[in-house]
Amino acid sequence: MKDYKAYFIIPAPPQEVFAALTNPATMQLWTGEPAIMSIEEGSEFSLWDGSIEGKNISFESGKKIVQEWYFGEQDDASIVTLILHDHKQGTSAELRHSNIPNESFQDIVEGWHDVYFASLIDFYS
Repeated sequence: MKDYKAYFIIPAPPQEVFAALTNPATMQLWTGEPAIMSIEEGSEFSLWDGSIEGKNISFESGKKIVQEWYFGEQDDASIVTLILHDHKQGTSAELRHSNIPNESFQDIVEGWHDVYFASLIDFYS
């Protein structure tokens, strides 16, 4: 199991970025796929036609999202924490993803950079 941490600058205020990460209609705009998402703690979510699935653990409006991402039959929960900070160019998104299965690590890191945050940044650019 591996952990990963990164920062991304998104050219929009934190409250807008939070909405883009939690509102299914907005998510569909930047992912290009229907999204299942809710800010109800304990609810399950699905993005990119099921390629990312998990459970929402907690939310702090405009500031923080904590999710469990599913990886097959994995015993330890893989936890994604996104913390949104004000930044002069919009939002600094702090990503922490823990307990990533070794065999998935490279794909997950590339996915965060090349798909997830690239699509979100593109949406606001």
